Order: sequence, then C-alpha cells, then structure tokens
Amino acid sequence: MEKISDHTKFPNSSLGNKSIKAGIVGGAGYTGGELIRLLIHHPSVSLSFINSRSHASQPVYTVHQDLIGETDLYFSDKLLNDIDVLFLCVGHGEAKKFLTENTISESVKIIDLSQDFRLSAHAQFQNRSFVYGLPELNKKQITTAGNIANPGCFATAIQLGLLPLAKAGLLTNVYTTGITGSTGAGQSLSATSHFSWRANNIQAYKTLTHQHLNEIYQSLHQLQQSFSSDPSTNGAINFVPWRGDFTRGIFVSSQLHTDWSEKNLLQLYTDFYQQHPFTFISNEPIFLKQVVNTNKCIIQLEKVGDHLVVHSAVDNLLKGASGQALQNMNLMFGLDECAGLNLKANYF
Repeated sequence: MEKISDHTKFPNSSLGNKSIKAGIVGGAGYTGGELIRLLIHHPSVSLSFINSRSHASQPVYTVHQDLIGETDLYFSDKLLNDIDVLFLCVGHGEAKKFLTENTISESVKIIDLSQDFRLSAHAQFQNRSFVYGLPELNKKQITTAGNIANPGCFATAIQLGLLPLAKAGLLTNVYTTGITGSTGAGQSLSATSHFSWRANNIQAYKTLTHQHLNEIYQSLHQLQQSFSSDPSTNGAINFVPWRGDFTRGIFVSSQLHTDWSEKNLLQLYTDFYQQHPFTFISNEPIFLKQVVNTNKCIIQLEKVGDHLVVHSAVDNLLKGASGQALQNMNLMFGLDECAGLNLKANYF
C-alpha cells in the first residue's frame, strides 16, 4: 500500500515567514554535532548559539571539522533567552542539573536528548511538562507540546519494530537482540570505544538490564495495557544489546510467537505507519547501510511457523537522537515534518 505523504504545513503554525531561533547546549559531542549539521541547513531555523563550556570561543569547525566552510559560528559559554527552542545535548542526569542551575524563559520550548524526563514519573519538572517524543506514537501530543523528552536510540529501534503488534494486542514474551555502533557510547573515550578494541570485535553488554527498557515498556503499555515490566503479567522484553565494530547505526531483531499470517502482519504494519513519513516496511532483507545518515527506520518481517521475527534498523545519531529531535521540533512549530531531514544514506 502506498504511503500517504505527510509533507504539508500544519494549520497551527504561527511562524509565517519568521525563522525559528534555536540554541544548543552541549554542542561539541556527537548528538550536538549532528544537530548543528541539520540546523544550519534547515529552511526555517536560525541557529543563535552553540553552548560548550569546554570549547568556548573556538570556531565550531575546529571541533566538527567537516563543517569548515559550512558555518562561521563559534562555541559560547553563554546562554541567550531570545530563542524559540533549546536543544539539550547533554549526558544523562545533566539535563535536570542544567535546568536547575539556569533560568530558561518559559516561552522557550525545550527538546532534551538525555533520558532525564522520558518516564512519566519524571516528566514534570519545575513548571515544565515533557512529552515523550516518539512521533509514530505521540504525534498529536507533540504538535501541542512545550517540551519534549527525546527517545533513546535503542528504544526507538525496538519500539518502532513492536508498536503495531502492541496496537493489535499481540505482544507476549519478546526476545530481542540489537547491535550498535561505537558512537552510541558518546564521544568520551572508554576502554570499549577505542579503535583497537572495537575493530574486528563484538561484545554483549547490559544483558537484560539496558536503561532503555523502562521507556520501551512505558510506550508499549500505552497501546497494550496487558504488557508491562511486571513479570507476573503476560509478557516481557528480553533484550541483549551488543557493541559492534562500526561507528554508527543500530540493527535490532525481535522474536515472538503469533498465529497471525505474514500477509495480515504486513498489512498491520503498513496501515500503522502509512502516515508516518520516516518509517518504512520492506519486503526484502534489510541492512544497516540503508539507514545510516538518514532519519529513516526500515522494518522487515519474517515468519517461520508461528515464530515472527521483526528486524528494524535506524541511524543511532539521527532517527535515534538528533534527527528525531529535529522531527519533533518541526511538529512542535507546525512545520513540514520532514523539513531539513531529506538526507542521503551512506550506501557505498
């Protein structure tokens, strides 16, 4: 079935021809760098400042060296309140600390890329309420939100693979394996992010305990009430993540039992994602290079007997982080959802 184009202006846009003034906190890291690359070419955005305490007064291109000739912006240690939206590209726990220590005008919308406000128990902070920013689940709420908690990278890939099943009440025990590139660990060096360790090497980590599980359960429970992290209920996610020997991208395979036919499952997924412009269902085997450097999620279903395997692939820095943050910004300001996100995959 043909995907319906959603590339129209939303009627709630009050911007007219005015540019959105954006600021970034934590602009020197991987997600900050990706946001800079996206925002400086966005047709409706003016990037007002890029905050980085460690690189203040340095040209942006001295850190993100591919941006030489693309921008003359400098990193700053100051914050400006004369903006419309603030992106927090800081570590987990740092977003809450930042908002506690700094006064941000209530008129400024915030999109936080950390995990600080993703769970409903933590979504209210001071005078701000954060909406979980997975457009394929919460698009209506995002369009009217003042603040967004951007989903995690593994969480995005796993949820997009499972949301249609939850909508149909088909989730039982799910067994998921996923592999991620080294950029998923952030820019700070660690023993397992050095090239000499990563090259020609893989490793399982955080087996069955990954920090993204709670937000995944929260979203799936939103569509299928019987599914939760309580082991006494009808289902659970058994997730084993892997560190891969490549730089970016996530590939996830989730397995469960169902007696639905492959034809009906394909129709279920096609219908669910028909009005979501970045999620695609493939009838052919999928692979990582299809999504790297894009805001896409590509999904493939395989059915063997009563076993269903759902493969899903995303770029961890784009659909899994900065691209999705920009997608959320577009929705919040009533813009074309795909503005600034028509990107080319690194296919070769």
